[in-house]
Amino acid sequence: MTSNYPVVLFAELAPGKCCNSSAMPGPATKNKEAESFKEQGNAYYIKKDYSEAFNYYTKAIDMCPKNASYYGNRAATLMMLSRHREALEDSQQAVRLDDTFMKGHLREGKCHLSLGNAMAASRCFHRVLELEPDNSQAQQEVKNADSVLEYEKMAELGFEKHDFRMVVFCMDRALESASACHRFKVLKAECLAMLGRYPEAQSVASDILRMDATNGDALYVRGLCLYYEDCIDKAVQFFVQALRMAPDHEKARLACRNAKALKAKKEDGNKAFKDGNYDAAYELYSEALTIDPNNIKTNAKLFCNRGTVGSKLKKIDQAIEDCTKAVKLDETYIKAYLRRAQCYMDKEEYDEAVRDYEKVYQTEKTKEHKHLLKNAQLELKKSKRKDYYKVLGVDKNATEDEIKKAYRKRALMHHPDRHSSASAEVQKEEEKKFKEVGEAFTVLSDPKKKSRYDSGHDMEDDTGNMGDFDANNIFKAFFGGGGGQGYSFEANQSSGPGNFFFQFG
Repeated sequence: MTSNYPVVLFAELAPGKCCNSSAMPGPATKNKEAESFKEQGNAYYIKKDYSEAFNYYTKAIDMCPKNASYYGNRAATLMMLSRHREALEDSQQAVRLDDTFMKGHLREGKCHLSLGNAMAASRCFHRVLELEPDNSQAQQEVKNADSVLEYEKMAELGFEKHDFRMVVFCMDRALESASACHRFKVLKAECLAMLGRYPEAQSVASDILRMDATNGDALYVRGLCLYYEDCIDKAVQFFVQALRMAPDHEKARLACRNAKALKAKKEDGNKAFKDGNYDAAYELYSEALTIDPNNIKTNAKLFCNRGTVGSKLKKIDQAIEDCTKAVKLDETYIKAYLRRAQCYMDKEEYDEAVRDYEKVYQTEKTKEHKHLLKNAQLELKKSKRKDYYKVLGVDKNATEDEIKKAYRKRALMHHPDRHSSASAEVQKEEEKKFKEVGEAFTVLSDPKKKSRYDSGHDMEDDTGNMGDFDANNIFKAFFGGGGGQGYSFEANQSSGPGNFFFQFG
């Protein structure tokens, strides 16, 4: 619809056509007054003062209610005011009064098309072509109506296949011709919500509600957006309101039921977790996840919650998997990254932990997140050195006595003289292990070195020549150098590599 009509659109009133002279006295006077009102309406229409044009066309109709052209003119004005349903009524009245009124049929078709009734629109445009076969505007409008019908079919198929992007595309194209169709707008808004484009969906639904506060479909979409944004209590209010306006609205009824069930199950899971009943919490979160797979934001929280429970139950791999599912659903979900990073730390998979903490710190540069990242980076650095605690087979909180006992055990186990009769390959491996045991004891038995090691320093870098110390000397010093310790490995000192010159007596 163009924003301006040339004066030629407004039909001249034929003499004697206005009113039934037998029904109303003074028909000439009435006719003249009605024509005057119509001309004033035309003038205001040309100036784009559509409200005043509407008023004068209404006066003309009041003076002569049987004139088809007056209804046609007022319909054109109502269309410019975006009051398409009223415009449709006037257009229909115009063609009832005069079935050969071509512009009346054309405007009726345009109103039908604007409101999304492409089939009715097509019938009107074909009636125009019956009256005027070469009418180029009607020919074009038939094509527009056919396009809208085709987009409707494509959108219906796309919705069935959950191809919501296709539906939005089709509705955008259809709305180019059917700009006042609430049905198309609601379908577009619903699909935008399904795609997680909540602000856009809210905007479309709000526009409809400004024009029609009782529109159940728009109320449903508003509720759907809130539901998918995990604002479940507010969502339920909109669903209930939608059902008041449209008691048979099945989508609103189902969404309301799902929202209430999801909230209840999630709260039960939270309570079980707080009570320390982790097995029950795990089951409740799992049940909640089956309620509505489309609720991405709530399900992301449920996966993260279940991951937290999993970590409490020592199901670390399952916890990592759940947190991964959470961030796949919501890439901005910081809590899930933090939970997964902690799980990686527990598994000593520091590369992955650092990656998650970096993601968190890039998003939220807080002191806490910086500390977590630095700690993970330190543990990663430490993990790339020799793990002296593992070499001795002790915990990182081992006491001095525990470290000594561990050294005694491992040094005797790997001393080359014990393996002097083994193959050259085995002797070489045991010599290497014996040396590592000596290195570990040298560091962990010295409080200063141990402190530096625990702080992440690379002891080989610090000493510059850590690898060249004599493990046999460490052994001698620890065991008192052959002074009656009674160790005898029946060593053949000339056999194989790793020839240590400490003789057990």
